[in-house]
Amino acid sequence: MSWEKLLQENRVHRHTTSRKELAELRRLIARDLADAALTDLSEDRRFATAYNAALQTAKMAIACAGYRIASASGHHRLTFEGAKLALGKSAAQLADYFDACRRKRNEIDYTGGVIATTTEADEILLHAKSFLTLVEVSISSNHPERGPFRKRILKHV
Repeated sequence: MSWEKLLQENRVHRHTTSRKELAELRRLIARDLADAALTDLSEDRRFATAYNAALQTAKMAIACAGYRIASASGHHRLTFEGAKLALGKSAAQLADYFDACRRKRNEIDYTGGVIATTTEADEILLHAKSFLTLVEVSISSNHPERGPFRKRILKHV
């Protein structure tokens, strides 16, 4: 898969991000990471909220690469595929992990079943934090004008 192929298939669009857009994504990510750490929430909500933090983090990486995922069926899966394109091999394992979590998040949100365990909620939160760090380091290194990389953004990491 390549950006050019995805563009031809109309699955992604060229996109120029802004510091304002990235700041909004960072705010959402920080909120979701904080909420996912709340032990008073159910494991399902913690899991789904940490998953959303990872999804927004992938969107941030894709935006910095100059693209936006088209709104269509399968856009969550494609978002994690796009993160691998944007970040390279360093993101492959985490992106694949989040894609596997996507199925469980779908069950949580669409069936209403109680399915996530405490261990799973803790694990996805840990991986979402690691993924954010990976993306912020990449942005700081490759797109310093889209930073700045700030420790306060990662206070929940």
